[in-house]
Amino acid sequence: MIDFRPVLAILGSILCLLAAAMVLPAAVDAMAGDGEWQVFAACSGLTLFVGLAMLLGARSGVGELAVRQVYLAATCGLVIPVVFAALPLAFGPLQLSMTDAVFEATSGLTTTSATVLSGLDALPRGLLLWRAVLQWLGGIGVVVLAVTVLPALSMGGMQVFRIESAAASDRAAPRSSRVGSAIVALYAGVTAVLAATLWLAGMGGFDAWTHAMTTISTGGFSTGDASIGRFDSAAIEVVVTVGMILGGMPFLLFFHASQGNPRFMARDQQLRWYLVVLLLATTAVALWLAWSRGLPALDALRHAALTVASAMTGTGLFTLDFGGWDGLPLAILFFLVFVGGCAGSAAGGIKVFRFQFLFANALVQMRRLLRPHAVLIPSFNRRPIPDDVLESVMGFLFVYALGFAVLALSLAFLGLDFMTAVSGAASAIANFGQGLGGEIGPGGSYAALPGAAKWLLAAGMVFGRLELFTVLVLFVPAFWRQ
Repeated sequence: MIDFRPVLAILGSILCLLAAAMVLPAAVDAMAGDGEWQVFAACSGLTLFVGLAMLLGARSGVGELAVRQVYLAATCGLVIPVVFAALPLAFGPLQLSMTDAVFEATSGLTTTSATVLSGLDALPRGLLLWRAVLQWLGGIGVVVLAVTVLPALSMGGMQVFRIESAAASDRAAPRSSRVGSAIVALYAGVTAVLAATLWLAGMGGFDAWTHAMTTISTGGFSTGDASIGRFDSAAIEVVVTVGMILGGMPFLLFFHASQGNPRFMARDQQLRWYLVVLLLATTAVALWLAWSRGLPALDALRHAALTVASAMTGTGLFTLDFGGWDGLPLAILFFLVFVGGCAGSAAGGIKVFRFQFLFANALVQMRRLLRPHAVLIPSFNRRPIPDDVLESVMGFLFVYALGFAVLALSLAFLGLDFMTAVSGAASAIANFGQGLGGEIGPGGSYAALPGAAKWLLAAGMVFGRLELFTVLVLFVPAFWRQ
């Protein structure tokens, strides 16, 4: 029998943090004289009550968690807060249905930019801030999960980063709690620097903070329907592009750099691949914009850089409506959405390192054809890749592709057209948010989709954000047996 007390203690702590976060939009609305502050205050009180009840009901510290408790805490630690995060959306002035409120909250906490809202420019500031806070909290939660939990669970090849973190310095590896705390501090510090830079680039203070939170978390919620394009500022676009790129980088490398070991960033193969892919894709899209759309070279470059970084990191911010593109640039963006950012980042997608593993393994297989008796072993960051890691990656990719296919077919079964079903499934499972076509494309809304489609897409967001197996293992009967 699973001991649920440590899980309840973790969930209670998360809900207490969520309740504290609700105070921020309540304060903003109160200062603006908007009556919605009362909704946030009431929801905060309810969330705090339930969180404290869980903590008191657990009557034990978290301590060391068993493997099954970790899986349960990771999944419930995202799903349960979604319900409470949706309360201000459902009971506020927008009066969203529970389906739409849960969809919006799920998109926020999974750092997906899909939304059912429109007319963002006219919404109360407290509500806009709440969407940004949800994505900021979701981003740091994903980073801490990827750095301290998934490697220990050997999830989809992530165990290789447990080996690297243990061998990352001549001294013993820092404890997970210390690493997690340091990464949270770095995450907050980068957010503050990004907000200050956006303010200096010409954004207002409120917009600067909200966009800083949704950029570093690779979430993509904006304060206007036109996203970053509404500011029409090259300086702001450059800062946002840099922020998205940083959000897609491994935060564990930032931790090592802060500890006086910057050499790890210089020799990390995953980071090099990530930056090279960004550079090549940006160059290709910029050339297409200059040749096909007649944009000046510098304008084509900055628009291409922001669009490519947004797609690869799964952020969803935009300046151009790429939903109407076709041919090569659209194919590049669709591929980049699945590639995603680096392991240990806030970005979604499959992650760059898994493609590196496949490439290294394929290269070894080709060499063995020429030298059948040679002992050839694929490597990553100058270390051999164990067979069990390759098996984990192959299994992950199969389940990822299967999950995408099932989700796309299910959406098509509900009556969605081919483009909406396929792009919607891809954007949900890769946590990108922006689909293709006029309905769910850039600047569009998911509001018109059937309720069943919204629940499926919300499930796809959770499925993709928790690295698939974290959720699937809960449906195995043996998981619940002694």
